[in-house]
Amino acid sequence: KEYTKDQVLAHNTEKDCWIIIHDKVYDVTKFLDDHPGGPDIVVEYAGQDGTEVFEDIGHTKQARDMMIPLLLGDLKLTEEEKAEKLRQAELAKKRAEANSGSWMIAVLVLLIALGVYLFLQQQQQ
Repeated sequence: KEYTKDQVLAHNTEKDCWIIIHDKVYDVTKFLDDHPGGPDIVVEYAGQDGTEVFEDIGHTKQARDMMIPLLLGDLKLTEEEKAEKLRQAELAKKRAEANSGSWMIAVLVLLIALGVYLFLQQQQQ
């Protein structure tokens, strides 16, 4: 089932608490008292997208597995939102590829420096 942002927004209290994580809609109302960080942080994002704060905290696989039974469905995205998500994913992929290239260059420079050092040590003997 799909839910619009407005539908999710209507569930924004401690007694009726839905939250969006990675474009999935969860009813976390019954989970609030069991949340290890307390209910307040979850209620702060009730009816909204909590993806960024969820990822910033660094939830474990166990925490993610606990969400499975709370899943109601998917967030219904407009065509514009879908296009923006795709664009963001492509940018993230390009950044990751660029970072891996930077890492390889750093290792190469380090190896060259080590080679020069060893060569100079050999020349001194």
